[in-house]
Amino acid sequence: MTIAVEKVLYTAHATAHGGRDGKVASDDGKLEVVVAPPVEMGGTGKGTNPEQLFAAGYAACFHSALKVVARRARQDVDNSTVTAEVGIGPINGGAGYGLEVALVASLPGIERAVAEELVAKAHEVCPYSNATRGNIKVDLKVA
Repeated sequence: MTIAVEKVLYTAHATAHGGRDGKVASDDGKLEVVVAPPVEMGGTGKGTNPEQLFAAGYAACFHSALKVVARRARQDVDNSTVTAEVGIGPINGGAGYGLEVALVASLPGIERAVAEELVAKAHEVCPYSNATRGNIKVDLKVA
């Protein structure tokens, strides 16, 4: 099922030069990074990589969604964190590559059952979760 946005509120623009071994920059100059394949994939590791950028975006987006659902549930998650672990590896017998994600939420002071419910609800709200749902494996964990 394709998700259609009812009204675009913001569009980000970023341009890559050199693919995984080059640089990426946003059109507004707020983001400009050197990218390089990690050592584990035969690269120099002397730059960030698309998986780290995806992990950063997903973690930030998911944490915002978590804060929204927690506020609606009258739960204080001010000291919470979300870590996104993005893995990359071969799929289809090596014909291509795929991603998998683990989202690890730490919600100090929140009962585990409540924390798990908040994380599950955040997964329904988060745009990254909506974009990846049914496409890649995403594991939700409460630390």
